[in-house]
Amino acid sequence: MLSNELIATMLNTLAVLFIFFIGLLTLVIIVTYFFDVFQTKQAIRRNYPVIGHFRYFFEHVGTFFRQYFFSADREELPFNRAERSWVYRAAKNLSNTVAFGSTRDLKPVGSVFFVNCPFPTLADAASEPEAIIIGSDCEQPYTAHSIINISGMSYGAISKPAVLALSTGAKKANCWMNTGEGGLSPYHLRGGADIVFQIGTAKYGVRDDAGNLSDDKLRQIAKHKQVKMFEIKMSQGAKPGKGGILPASKVTQEIAQIRGIPALTDSISPNRHPDINSIDDLLDMIERVRTVTGKPVGFKMVLGAYGWLDDLCSAINQRGQHSAPDFITLDSADGGTGAAPMSLIDYVGLPISESLPLLIDALNQHGLRSRIRVIASGKLINPANVAWALCVGADFISSARGFMFALGCIQALQCNKNTCPTGITTHNKKLQKGLDVETKSERVKNFAENLVHEVCVISHSVGVNSPRELKRIHARVVQNTGRSVPLNEVYPDIITAQPADNISELKQQE
Repeated sequence: MLSNELIATMLNTLAVLFIFFIGLLTLVIIVTYFFDVFQTKQAIRRNYPVIGHFRYFFEHVGTFFRQYFFSADREELPFNRAERSWVYRAAKNLSNTVAFGSTRDLKPVGSVFFVNCPFPTLADAASEPEAIIIGSDCEQPYTAHSIINISGMSYGAISKPAVLALSTGAKKANCWMNTGEGGLSPYHLRGGADIVFQIGTAKYGVRDDAGNLSDDKLRQIAKHKQVKMFEIKMSQGAKPGKGGILPASKVTQEIAQIRGIPALTDSISPNRHPDINSIDDLLDMIERVRTVTGKPVGFKMVLGAYGWLDDLCSAINQRGQHSAPDFITLDSADGGTGAAPMSLIDYVGLPISESLPLLIDALNQHGLRSRIRVIASGKLINPANVAWALCVGADFISSARGFMFALGCIQALQCNKNTCPTGITTHNKKLQKGLDVETKSERVKNFAENLVHEVCVISHSVGVNSPRELKRIHARVVQNTGRSVPLNEVYPDIITAQPADNISELKQQE
C-alpha cells in the first residue's frame, strides 16, 4: 500500500499541475481576447472575442455531422449516402439487395426509369457486352473490352498507392485507366492495366523545355505497349475553360520530373491549349498525335456552346472521315475535380443529361457515329445512370469518383488540402499507409464487375441480351406534367447507316 506521505506528494503534484493548466488556459484566453479585439480581418471575432472562434469550428465539423447524422439517404451532394453505399457494397462484393421498397422518389421532373419487358431475357440467352475496336484505321487500333473504365486522375492529384491500386484493379477487371493530365508515372504501368494517356493544356509528360508538344516524347510514351490511346483534354466538367490546379505542397521532386516542371511550385495549366485556336487546329493536332504514335486519338470536352458541333462535323466531312477523332470523351457539368472555382463548378457547362443526346444526334446527323466512339463521363457511378447513357448512345462510360469510392473515399471534400483521411488524394505518408494496394485493387475490380453485372440485369429486364443493345425506347423520362414519356420522344433517334462496329460482326464479314 502507498504511504500517506507518497499519497500527499501525488496529490500536491496533481494540484500544482491543475493550477498550472488553469493558469496556462487563462493566459491563452487573455492573449486570444486581445488578439481578436485588435485584429480587423474578421468582424465576428472582433465583436465576440474568444467565443467567436467556435463559429468556425462548428462550421467545419458541421459538414461531417450532416453527412453522418442529419442528412437523409438521398439528400446530399455531390453524391448522397445511397449512391455511396451502393458503390461501397459493390466494391466489397457484398449483396446490394434492399428490403421493403425503394426510397427513390420517381416524381421529380427528369427522373429516368426503364420499361421492363413482359418476357425478359433468360439467363441462358444473355451475353456479355461485346468488345469494340477504337481507331480501326490506325496502325495500332485498340480493342476495348469493358463498358466501364477509369477516368482521368493525375498522379499528383492522387497518391502513389491510389494509382497503384487503380492500375492493378483495372488490369484485373480488364478495363482501361486514364492517366489524367499529370503524365505517365511508373505506378500507372506497374499495375499492368491498359492506359489512355491524357494530353492536358500544359502538355505534362510530352512537353519540351518551352512547354510545347514534343514529338520525341510522344514517341517515347507510345513505345509503352500498355499505352493504348491518347486523349487531348480540351475541357473538364468541373472546370470548363480553366486548366488543372495542383498546389505546390503536392508537387514533389518525382511529380515535377514526370510532368517536366519545377518542384514545390503551384502547377497551374493554361485554360486551353495555346496551339489549338480553331476546329482546324484541333483536327490538325489529332492527326499529328495519331501520325506520331500510330495509336487512336480523341479529345475530352464538356459541352457548352453546342452549336459548334455542326461546324466540327462539317469540317471532318470536308477533310474526309479519316481526319476524325477516333473517340470523344464527353464530360458533364457535374463532373468532379480536386480543386476548381465554385463559379465554374456550379454554373458553367451542360450536364450529361442534356449534352450526351446532343452529341450523339449531331454525329448521327453528319454520318459520323460509326466512325467516332463516344465515352460518357460525369457522375455515372450506378447501374441506372450507366444504362441511361448506353440507351442514349454512348459506347463506353468512364468514372473517376466512382472508383475513388471503391478505394474508400468518404467524400470528406479535402482533395485540395493534402489532408485526405483515406490516403487517396494526399502525399502525407502517414495518411497513405491506410490505403492497402492489394485490398483496394480487389475492390476496384469488384466495383467494375458488379457495375457491369447490374447494368446487364437492367438490360435483361427490358428484353435485350446485352447492354450494348439498349436503345432510347427502353427508358422513360418524367416531364413537368408529372407523366413520363419515352426517351426517344424527348430525343428522337436520328438513324444513319452504320458499318459493323463490334468484333463479332467484323469476324463474320471476314
